[in-house]
Amino acid sequence: MKNEHLSNTRFDTLGLHDALMDGIKRAGFEYCTPIQAATLPKALEGRDIAGQAQTGTGKSAAFLLAAMHRLMTVPVEEGKEGPWTLILAPTRELALQIHRDALQLGRYTGLKCAAIYGGTGYEAQRQQLQEGVDIIIGTPGRVIDFFKQRIFHLKHIEVVILDEADRMFDLGFIADIRYLMRRMPEPSKRMNMLFSATLSHRVMELAYEHLNDPEVVRIESEQITADKVRQKLYHVSKDEKIPLLLGLIRQEEAMNRSIIFVNTKRAADRVTGYLLGNDIEAAVISGDIPQKKRESLLKRFQDGELRFLVATDVAARGLHIEDVSHVINYDLPQDPEDYVHRIGRTARAGASGDAISFACEEYVFSLPDIESFIEQRIPAEMPSPEMMVEPKPPKRIQRSRPGGKGGRGRPGGAGNRRRSGNDRRGGNNGSNGSGGNN
Repeated sequence: MKNEHLSNTRFDTLGLHDALMDGIKRAGFEYCTPIQAATLPKALEGRDIAGQAQTGTGKSAAFLLAAMHRLMTVPVEEGKEGPWTLILAPTRELALQIHRDALQLGRYTGLKCAAIYGGTGYEAQRQQLQEGVDIIIGTPGRVIDFFKQRIFHLKHIEVVILDEADRMFDLGFIADIRYLMRRMPEPSKRMNMLFSATLSHRVMELAYEHLNDPEVVRIESEQITADKVRQKLYHVSKDEKIPLLLGLIRQEEAMNRSIIFVNTKRAADRVTGYLLGNDIEAAVISGDIPQKKRESLLKRFQDGELRFLVATDVAARGLHIEDVSHVINYDLPQDPEDYVHRIGRTARAGASGDAISFACEEYVFSLPDIESFIEQRIPAEMPSPEMMVEPKPPKRIQRSRPGGKGGRGRPGGAGNRRRSGNDRRGGNNGSNGSGGNN
């Protein structure tokens, strides 16, 4: 972490459980980010939280530390069984990222965490839940699937967390969220936290319905978009977008690890085909890519083997990849909030980055709404002829059809891991808990 985006609040002044402090020190963290400094003291007192913060500001660590501290310090009645915490995220990528953070911060607690998400690992996830877990981190659909089979129960949930609540609305998950929350103890008998990039009216309505008099925390920079994102926009025709993209890639030597956002899967295939046809290593990540392939592509991108990812908005949330130098909006998004989420993939954790947008005749109509939402004009110019590169023919993108998720078998019993006493620290075990994809 870089000091310029941190607060003056040290983790060791918050009274966190010793096992959590061991994990924090092992991770190399000393000072809280602003969202952590604003929410953790209140959450550690047992207050419900409705928090607003930019992506990449450390909010997952805030709610994970609060949840795990409660599980490590609050005694459990004899005979009760977990799971004790449910964390819901809108996308598989975000659920996996939260799970990785949980294993890092909670490595010395002995708490078992499970990542439960669709697309892969059905039987492995099912078995893990049957063996008993303390914390479930998952997407709503797969979580409900296992719940309806009675693989686990929700009657002893002590902490519930909704991350990216605004995205939950966008993806149509709110009915699922309400289904699950109505089967937990009532809000006054659990700790509730909701985080969102924007605390819109619909998000706050959800908060007041399912949270217990939440403390509203808003962490806003001077601008809605990340302060260190250098934004630029080119006015082009649809036919000029590929030549301009190739020209920018040739000119921008620092464009090392970049995400190119498009609005449709068809556009993703087209752009990737032209990149590959012009000897530029690239790959598509979208909603219909099988989960194992998605994870492999993201690892190659993170490791520097892939220079460009071409992504639909399924990748706009939940991707925490260090050192993304550029975000290119090949298509302007039609939702202003998606613009903020897209360019938030760069300039994370105090770094700087570039966001370049193409405004063509098909999508330029969303530009006024975007600029109104971010409360600033995006610097715009017309590309010069020298910036245009005549493309070679594209390569055809072959899509494989994802396979099924396998048989479900008979429903199993609920998890039986039990907590006792006033401390559930399981010793210095760095391998506790495993993801649903193991």
